Amino acid sequence: MPVRWWSAVALILGLFLAACAPAGPAGPQRITLKMEEYRFDPATITVKAGQEVRLTLVNQGKETHELMIGRELRTENGRPAGFHRDFFEGITVKAERGGKAIDVRELMEEEEEEEHGFMVALEPGSEPVTLIFTVPADKAGEWQMGCFENDGAHWDLGMQGKWIVQP
Repeated sequence: MPVRWWSAVALILGLFLAACAPAGPAGPQRITLKMEEYRFDPATITVKAGQEVRLTLVNQGKETHELMIGRELRTENGRPAGFHRDFFEGITVKAERGGKAIDVRELMEEEEEEEHGFMVALEPGSEPVTLIFTVPADKAGEWQMGCFENDGAHWDLGMQGKWIVQP
């Protein structure tokens, strides 16, 4: 009888400790960001530093929309034109369309990246694109999402959001 009692205590203690143990590494955080006139849905996205993110962009609008994430709004000729600090600077980003890997440069022109930072533009009705990247710890804090199509008119019309990186 004492052996059974100790076995039961050991089993309960083992289950308790297993339940309290820190979870293993989380899988990728999957986010779908819908873009339409003139908003992002959801308007606020929270991610965790060190975690892989699979961000799927869907243009549900009737116009071309883009996503840029950064800090410190940049203007050209008095119009919003992007950010001075690009969230994606120094981050390796992979992209998929229809479950197949694509070159992320297909989503933007090289001169755009040099001039404005990393951005993805999707035509209306185009197939969704998934960006795959790991959020570095040095990106913790609050960033802005924005669409600057039509010389910043989309930004002015409210196509803005928050991108929050938790440490």
